[in-house]
Amino acid sequence: MKLGFIVNRILMPMINEAFYTLYTNVATKEDIDTGMKLGTNHPMGPLELADFIGLDVCLSIMKVLHAGLGDNKYAPCPLLVQYVDAGRLGRKR
Repeated sequence: MKLGFIVNRILMPMINEAFYTLYTNVATKEDIDTGMKLGTNHPMGPLELADFIGLDVCLSIMKVLHAGLGDNKYAPCPLLVQYVDAGRLGRKR
């Protein structure tokens, strides 16, 4: 069993959707993270987690999933791409 693949296949679309939620002005980053922490009992919200992982790493994983599985649900959010292109890579920076 390839646990890393399973985790990324489930986690990265959630992070990507959090970026879409921010991108389309549905909620602020704070509201997204707070909502997920309170609503799903996650220790950190998806945007905070993406920041911790590294936005470039998240984008790379999304691209691999999209290319490998051929499913548009794995297409990276344009905001995530913009952030990485601008050098906003997360905490590791």
